[in-house]
Amino acid sequence: MTAPEFRERLHLVPNGDGWLLELRQYWSPSHLDTSRKPVLMIPGYCMNTFILNFHPSGPSMVRYLVDRGAEVWTANLRGQGGSRRIDGSKKFGFREVANQDLPSVVDYIQTHQRSESPLLDAVGCSLGATFLFSYLALNPESHGLGGLITMGGPLRWMNPHPMVDTLFRSPELAAVLPVWGTRHIAKRVLPIAKRLPFVLDVYMNKAMIDLSNVDQLVRTVDDPIPYLNMQIARWVSNRDLLVAGTNVSEAVSQIDLPLFCVAANADGIVPVDTAMSAADIMGSSDIETLKVGDARNWFAHADLFINKEADTRVFGPLHAWLTRNG
Repeated sequence: MTAPEFRERLHLVPNGDGWLLELRQYWSPSHLDTSRKPVLMIPGYCMNTFILNFHPSGPSMVRYLVDRGAEVWTANLRGQGGSRRIDGSKKFGFREVANQDLPSVVDYIQTHQRSESPLLDAVGCSLGATFLFSYLALNPESHGLGGLITMGGPLRWMNPHPMVDTLFRSPELAAVLPVWGTRHIAKRVLPIAKRLPFVLDVYMNKAMIDLSNVDQLVRTVDDPIPYLNMQIARWVSNRDLLVAGTNVSEAVSQIDLPLFCVAANADGIVPVDTAMSAADIMGSSDIETLKVGDARNWFAHADLFINKEADTRVFGPLHAWLTRNG
């Protein structure tokens, strides 16, 4: 059986604050259902959009949805992937992303999409979900979203893993963590991790991820942003995130937007309680949750995207929810 034709187009979008944001648009000419809402995907911490359209042994999340009729957009915000600084500041955090980047991304997609719907469904991956929560909190009436999927996405921090707690215990220390060479370090660590028990178990189930192509896997790794690190440290300590003086948890508790929360059962980066916190807080009348993984095949953070069974256990339920949500 011949796979559906797969199209990709690069867009560089000015954010009005001195950056060009890297957006990629994906669709299948023969399978696109223009009545469906476009799907916007936002990557997370030290992460870019490469992993969203890559899988070491199966269909990527982007390809899975496109093959089934969706129009998918991925967005690298400032400091991610191929986004480019023109004359904007290198110092930025949640406020700049929520007030500049995401409004620019949503407006651009609504103008250039192939689908007919005026609203978008957004998928927030890890910290990408928190960027979207912040965007909703600061733009409660004009966000342009028709539904939200969070994948290991923290809203309120509950019982953080000791490693995360230690790493972000001090905002001042977090702000001066090394901010270069992260991809090079990952390239050295992954081959070692294949041979040693427990190394990287908080992040991935090595037995269920093909680690043979390290050069490809590390392409999704970006360097951290010092100022954002400081904000994350304060957030982990306070449990709730404050952005531009707004308590994000309190703000999204007033927003009625269809929500699908996905969590990995053995996630050491964003624990299940934290990844599911939005389901308890958000003021939605339509909320579904999915905890992925079991004793045979436990899922950690990266498994949501590149586990050998991600297509059936994650991408399939995502597609089903998007279809139900119109």
